[in-house]
Amino acid sequence: MKKLLKTVFWLCIAASLFTACQKKESDDNKTDSKETKLTVYWWGNQTRNERTQKVLTMFTAEHPDITFDPQFAEWADYWNKLATSAAGHQMPDIVQMDYTYLNQYAEKKLLVDLNPYIQDGTLDVSKVNSGILQSGSVAGGQYAIVIGVNAPAMLYNKSLLDSKGIVVKDNMTLKEFIDLCKDVYKKTGYKANVAYGNNQNYLEYLIRGDGKQLFNGNKFGVDSAADFEPFFNTYEQGIKENWLVSPSIFSERTIGSVEQDPMIYGTKADSMSWCALVYSNQMSAFCKAAPKDMTVGITTWPADDPVKADFLKPSQFFSVTTDSKNPKAAASLINYITNSVECNNVLLAERGIPASSVVAEAVTPQLDSIQQTVATFINKVVTPNCSPISAPAPSSATQVFELINSLEEQVCYKTISAKQAAQELFTKGNEILAK
Repeated sequence: MKKLLKTVFWLCIAASLFTACQKKESDDNKTDSKETKLTVYWWGNQTRNERTQKVLTMFTAEHPDITFDPQFAEWADYWNKLATSAAGHQMPDIVQMDYTYLNQYAEKKLLVDLNPYIQDGTLDVSKVNSGILQSGSVAGGQYAIVIGVNAPAMLYNKSLLDSKGIVVKDNMTLKEFIDLCKDVYKKTGYKANVAYGNNQNYLEYLIRGDGKQLFNGNKFGVDSAADFEPFFNTYEQGIKENWLVSPSIFSERTIGSVEQDPMIYGTKADSMSWCALVYSNQMSAFCKAAPKDMTVGITTWPADDPVKADFLKPSQFFSVTTDSKNPKAAASLINYITNSVECNNVLLAERGIPASSVVAEAVTPQLDSIQQTVATFINKVVTPNCSPISAPAPSSATQVFELINSLEEQVCYKTISAKQAAQELFTKGNEILAK
């Protein structure tokens, strides 16, 4: 019996040792595994989504140890979700960043300074124009890498206007634009959409056209509320004279969605727009979403002095967040997007003309006719007739943007006048900025 018990005892010990060895081997295998999974988050449209996901797959094929969790959203939802994840310190590893919001995220220490990865060779920016590269810098830190260059662009239903003999010129003044809106409405029944619900950029554009800046530190850069009146007058006049789309059509749409933009989506002329104030890199998505019989044209945004108003802009950046556990791997993806010709032969300048001069030159012959049109627009129309871009908006600007949209909505619904809206923006906006 004792001998039996002794045998059982040693068998148990052997089994436990075998189990422990198996566990150690399993743990060792986990330790040896170097697979890194990165979450990449961007805003955009279906064209961008498809191309970006293909590029991520290509990168993984070259770097099997790095995989991705791709996430994307429409413009408005994107920033709400990003702010929520930032508050909970659960931001994605890599985020698409906009010039307007760069200061806010960098100053709150939510983004990684990429200078160390530039210095150790992980991220090569030697072929990126120093001025464009500098646009991603805040207080000496390189918190974002520009993915492409674009410019403000008014897209329009060219086939519709051509059918009525209506000509759209570049570098229109605001008065010329309003006269054009009246003419288009009279001859076609189509109305205009002047960046409804997403118009802080257009307000800044108009202010630049007056030789001023929207922001100056912790206050507005304008002299008085009167500087804001032309902006709000455009909406007040458009609603009164019926050449501006009704705000009611946006009640069940995602503002910023190309597919739901009134230039693309709708069945009746009086609820559709003949134009959209967006950016040049969005032309591909608009052309893809447009009906087959629509030709899309491109021109500049209107302003009293188009040369003072217009500018070249980093279309988007990619940034690495401080919540990332693998910032070096994240930087290597940004390097791939910046410098790989194969990668950009897939992206095809959808986010803007590539920032790397070498990549831009290599990719240009591969661009389709739409992107060739965009490249010509940037090189021949905007570049010779523009001024340096304004400094990024201050960190408190988000509330100001919300106020601008709210006041514009009230003007369009006729609950306040343009003059009242201008005064309220000047007063309340300065109060927000001073906090």
